[in-house]
Amino acid sequence: MRHCPYRFESRPALSLQALALATALACLPTLAAAADHGAAKAAPADEPAPAAKVATAPATPPADPMDLLRQRLAERLAGGKAAEGGSASDVRLVVKAAAPPVTASAAAGHGAARRVGKAADKGAATNGEHAENPAHWSYSGNAGPQAWSALKPEFALCSAGQRQSPIDIRGGLAVDLEPVKFDYQSSRFAVVDNGHTVQVNVAPGNAIEVGGRRYELLQFHFHRPSEERIDGRQFEMSLHLVHKDEQGRLAVVALLFDKGPPQPVLQKVWANLPLEKNEENAARTALELADLLPADRRYYTYMGSLTTPPCSEGVQWVVMRQPVTLSPEQLDIFARLYPMNARPLQAAAGRRIMQSN
Repeated sequence: MRHCPYRFESRPALSLQALALATALACLPTLAAAADHGAAKAAPADEPAPAAKVATAPATPPADPMDLLRQRLAERLAGGKAAEGGSASDVRLVVKAAAPPVTASAAAGHGAARRVGKAADKGAATNGEHAENPAHWSYSGNAGPQAWSALKPEFALCSAGQRQSPIDIRGGLAVDLEPVKFDYQSSRFAVVDNGHTVQVNVAPGNAIEVGGRRYELLQFHFHRPSEERIDGRQFEMSLHLVHKDEQGRLAVVALLFDKGPPQPVLQKVWANLPLEKNEENAARTALELADLLPADRRYYTYMGSLTTPPCSEGVQWVVMRQPVTLSPEQLDIFARLYPMNARPLQAAAGRRIMQSN
């Protein structure tokens, strides 16, 4: 500590407390100068100097600091009153609280949150229908289909849309539509229970061609009972194969299930169900995707929407006319996971429905 140039002689009229106070008050300028000097020495060499402040002349000359100190000292020695709100011996020091240190666990949590966010974005970009959204939605209760549009602004089409799915397919116009060209290969796959359905993500290389456009298969998933109806008839389950073209347009092929002989593709999917929700289980075997399709490839087609939030429109639906089968045991496995995960029917609203001959 630097030497203080002031020294007070002891007098009988001065208590030790007053003498100490006088010394401290007198030495404040020297101590402040020492602190400034130390801070200047400690500052990094590459730290930019603060911008010079433009001095403006005050209206009246400032009081001499030493005069102020002498005045305060005289008030104390004369038994002057303490400042309003405190006693003569009060000394208050306000220190700005430092931010708590970042612990290893907190840093790990922050990193995990960022990684999860990126993974969710990637899933939303590639999965099409049934992509995960941060807003919780359900098939029943307060977050059921009647409330989807109120859960998030992006879900507004769920109630305001004019071309929503699913619909009851009636009175299709029988025309000479080109057959759908299925280019399905033996593919590796992974299964995930995303909290709304069982979804199967497939490797690239599978596609359909419909209406002169080629759409790549992204994934397929299940609904119980079927979301689509044909002339009022509802089926045990439906399967939606979600495809996307290079411009981002979606085409969904819907298969309808009746009870009957077991479906070999479903058997492989069920055998690879993950133990926990939202955990993807990569299978060690391949799926023969063409084995999902019915022998009769005639179909209905119309323009609709995703059947889950955000209920985006502009989706071309291809609903195969011939149902496929699954065994009661296969149906029971899915029903134990999802007893009901079908959106209610939406108004056809005069849409043109066409069927291939």
